[in-house]
Amino acid sequence: MIRSPRILVLSTMAGLALFASVVHFGFPGTDASDRVENITTGAVVAQGATQKALPQSRTEMQLSFAPLVKQTANAVVNVYAEKTVERRSPFGDDPFFEQFFGQQMPNRSEKQSSLGSGVIVGKNGLVVTNNHVIADADDIKIALADGREFESTIMLKDDRLDLAVLKIKSDGPFETVPLGDSDAVEVGDLVLAIGNPFGVGQTVTSGIVSALARNQVVSGDFGFFIQTDAAINPGNSGGGLINMNGQLIGINTAIFSRGGGSNGVGFAIPANLVKVFLASAEGGNGSFTRPFIGASFEPVTSEVADALGLDRARGALVSSVIEGGPAEKAGIKPGQVIVAVNGIPVEHPDALGYRLTTVGIGHDARITVMDSGKSRDIDLTLAQAPETSPRDERLIEGHNPFAGAVVGNLSPRLADELRMPASSEGVVITQINRGSPAARVGFLPKDIILAVNGTPIDKSATLEAITKDDPSLWRVEIERDGQRIRQFFR
Repeated sequence: MIRSPRILVLSTMAGLALFASVVHFGFPGTDASDRVENITTGAVVAQGATQKALPQSRTEMQLSFAPLVKQTANAVVNVYAEKTVERRSPFGDDPFFEQFFGQQMPNRSEKQSSLGSGVIVGKNGLVVTNNHVIADADDIKIALADGREFESTIMLKDDRLDLAVLKIKSDGPFETVPLGDSDAVEVGDLVLAIGNPFGVGQTVTSGIVSALARNQVVSGDFGFFIQTDAAINPGNSGGGLINMNGQLIGINTAIFSRGGGSNGVGFAIPANLVKVFLASAEGGNGSFTRPFIGASFEPVTSEVADALGLDRARGALVSSVIEGGPAEKAGIKPGQVIVAVNGIPVEHPDALGYRLTTVGIGHDARITVMDSGKSRDIDLTLAQAPETSPRDERLIEGHNPFAGAVVGNLSPRLADELRMPASSEGVVITQINRGSPAARVGFLPKDIILAVNGTPIDKSATLEAITKDDPSLWRVEIERDGQRIRQFFR
């Protein structure tokens, strides 16, 4: 077959060869003007379709990000967080020094400060940043790019998502960055990262989106990040990842580095999750609630994919289902694989959690399930985890090993708050006061108290009643991270 002649246009500049398009003539039954082939890929696209192209001229080579920076940079702010830390005296509780000075050596307090970044997303002064930037802060100041500083308050924060929403104590109006659609982001898209690295002042770096749906890159429960090679350094946390339309597509949150600096691998929380979190803050919620599906999931390995007839290792494998939960009512069973939510593919269990969270509580989600090589869709109405039994939290007091511990009755909702399996049951320690007998004997939050002196502990009231006794020996059985532990105290 004789191919039609082609016209090849090459342009060189400063030693760089730039490939233009190659136009084919003589397509059977097709107007030559309707078909364009890119020489770098060989892909044929319709004339007039949106294409992402290389620079073609000196003018295009001199294009600048400056207009985009001017459009967005004023809405990226510095976040200064300060907290008071009590330093215990090294001689505290020492009998010799207490006798020498006639009293206990006093402790001292000092101020600790941290610096991060944030993005103004509301003209009334709503700022989105990372939770780790403002965690435990007593005082938070917002510094704008023009030098103005304002006090702020925390509207909502969540350590699992590592997000926080602050409110500037001023009526504004303030310049903002609009929230974009992070699901429209593609690998290779150009992006800007704006923040305050190392406290040197506002800095802009450019790069591309390197990967999507990254998980297991930082500690915590959230694992669905946009990866970028735009330089992100300490102090950039909470800053903006901006697309070429001047929209916020992510909140910069972490770097992958052994030396503390940027190695070209940074991660951002997608804007679609920020939207849901921001709506919760504006709704006046004191905490952020995730949808409850009533099932546990595991990654799909290549062996599991082969056994289930999947074309590749993808999705979330159902490992267990809670009796009476939404998943069981919908017919979801262990061994099935969830591969999509509302038609969007699910790569791993973290991606499933992300997709359900961005759908939001009170909305319906269509879940695609693979079973025996066949797929089917299931509609689920997303709701928060139920509190099947009142938590009835109680502070244990008196002379016993549990004194200073707060305990409560487990339910799926309390288990979710404590990051425990939703199927956990019994009486759990939710908090331990510092320096209390419970802390000194080694109890930890999330310990499930199974039995005391041979009596099963089914309710927090049962434990409180038993601790009023004064036996010569305390025999305690607890469950910690799935392991049963027996302890004895006098």
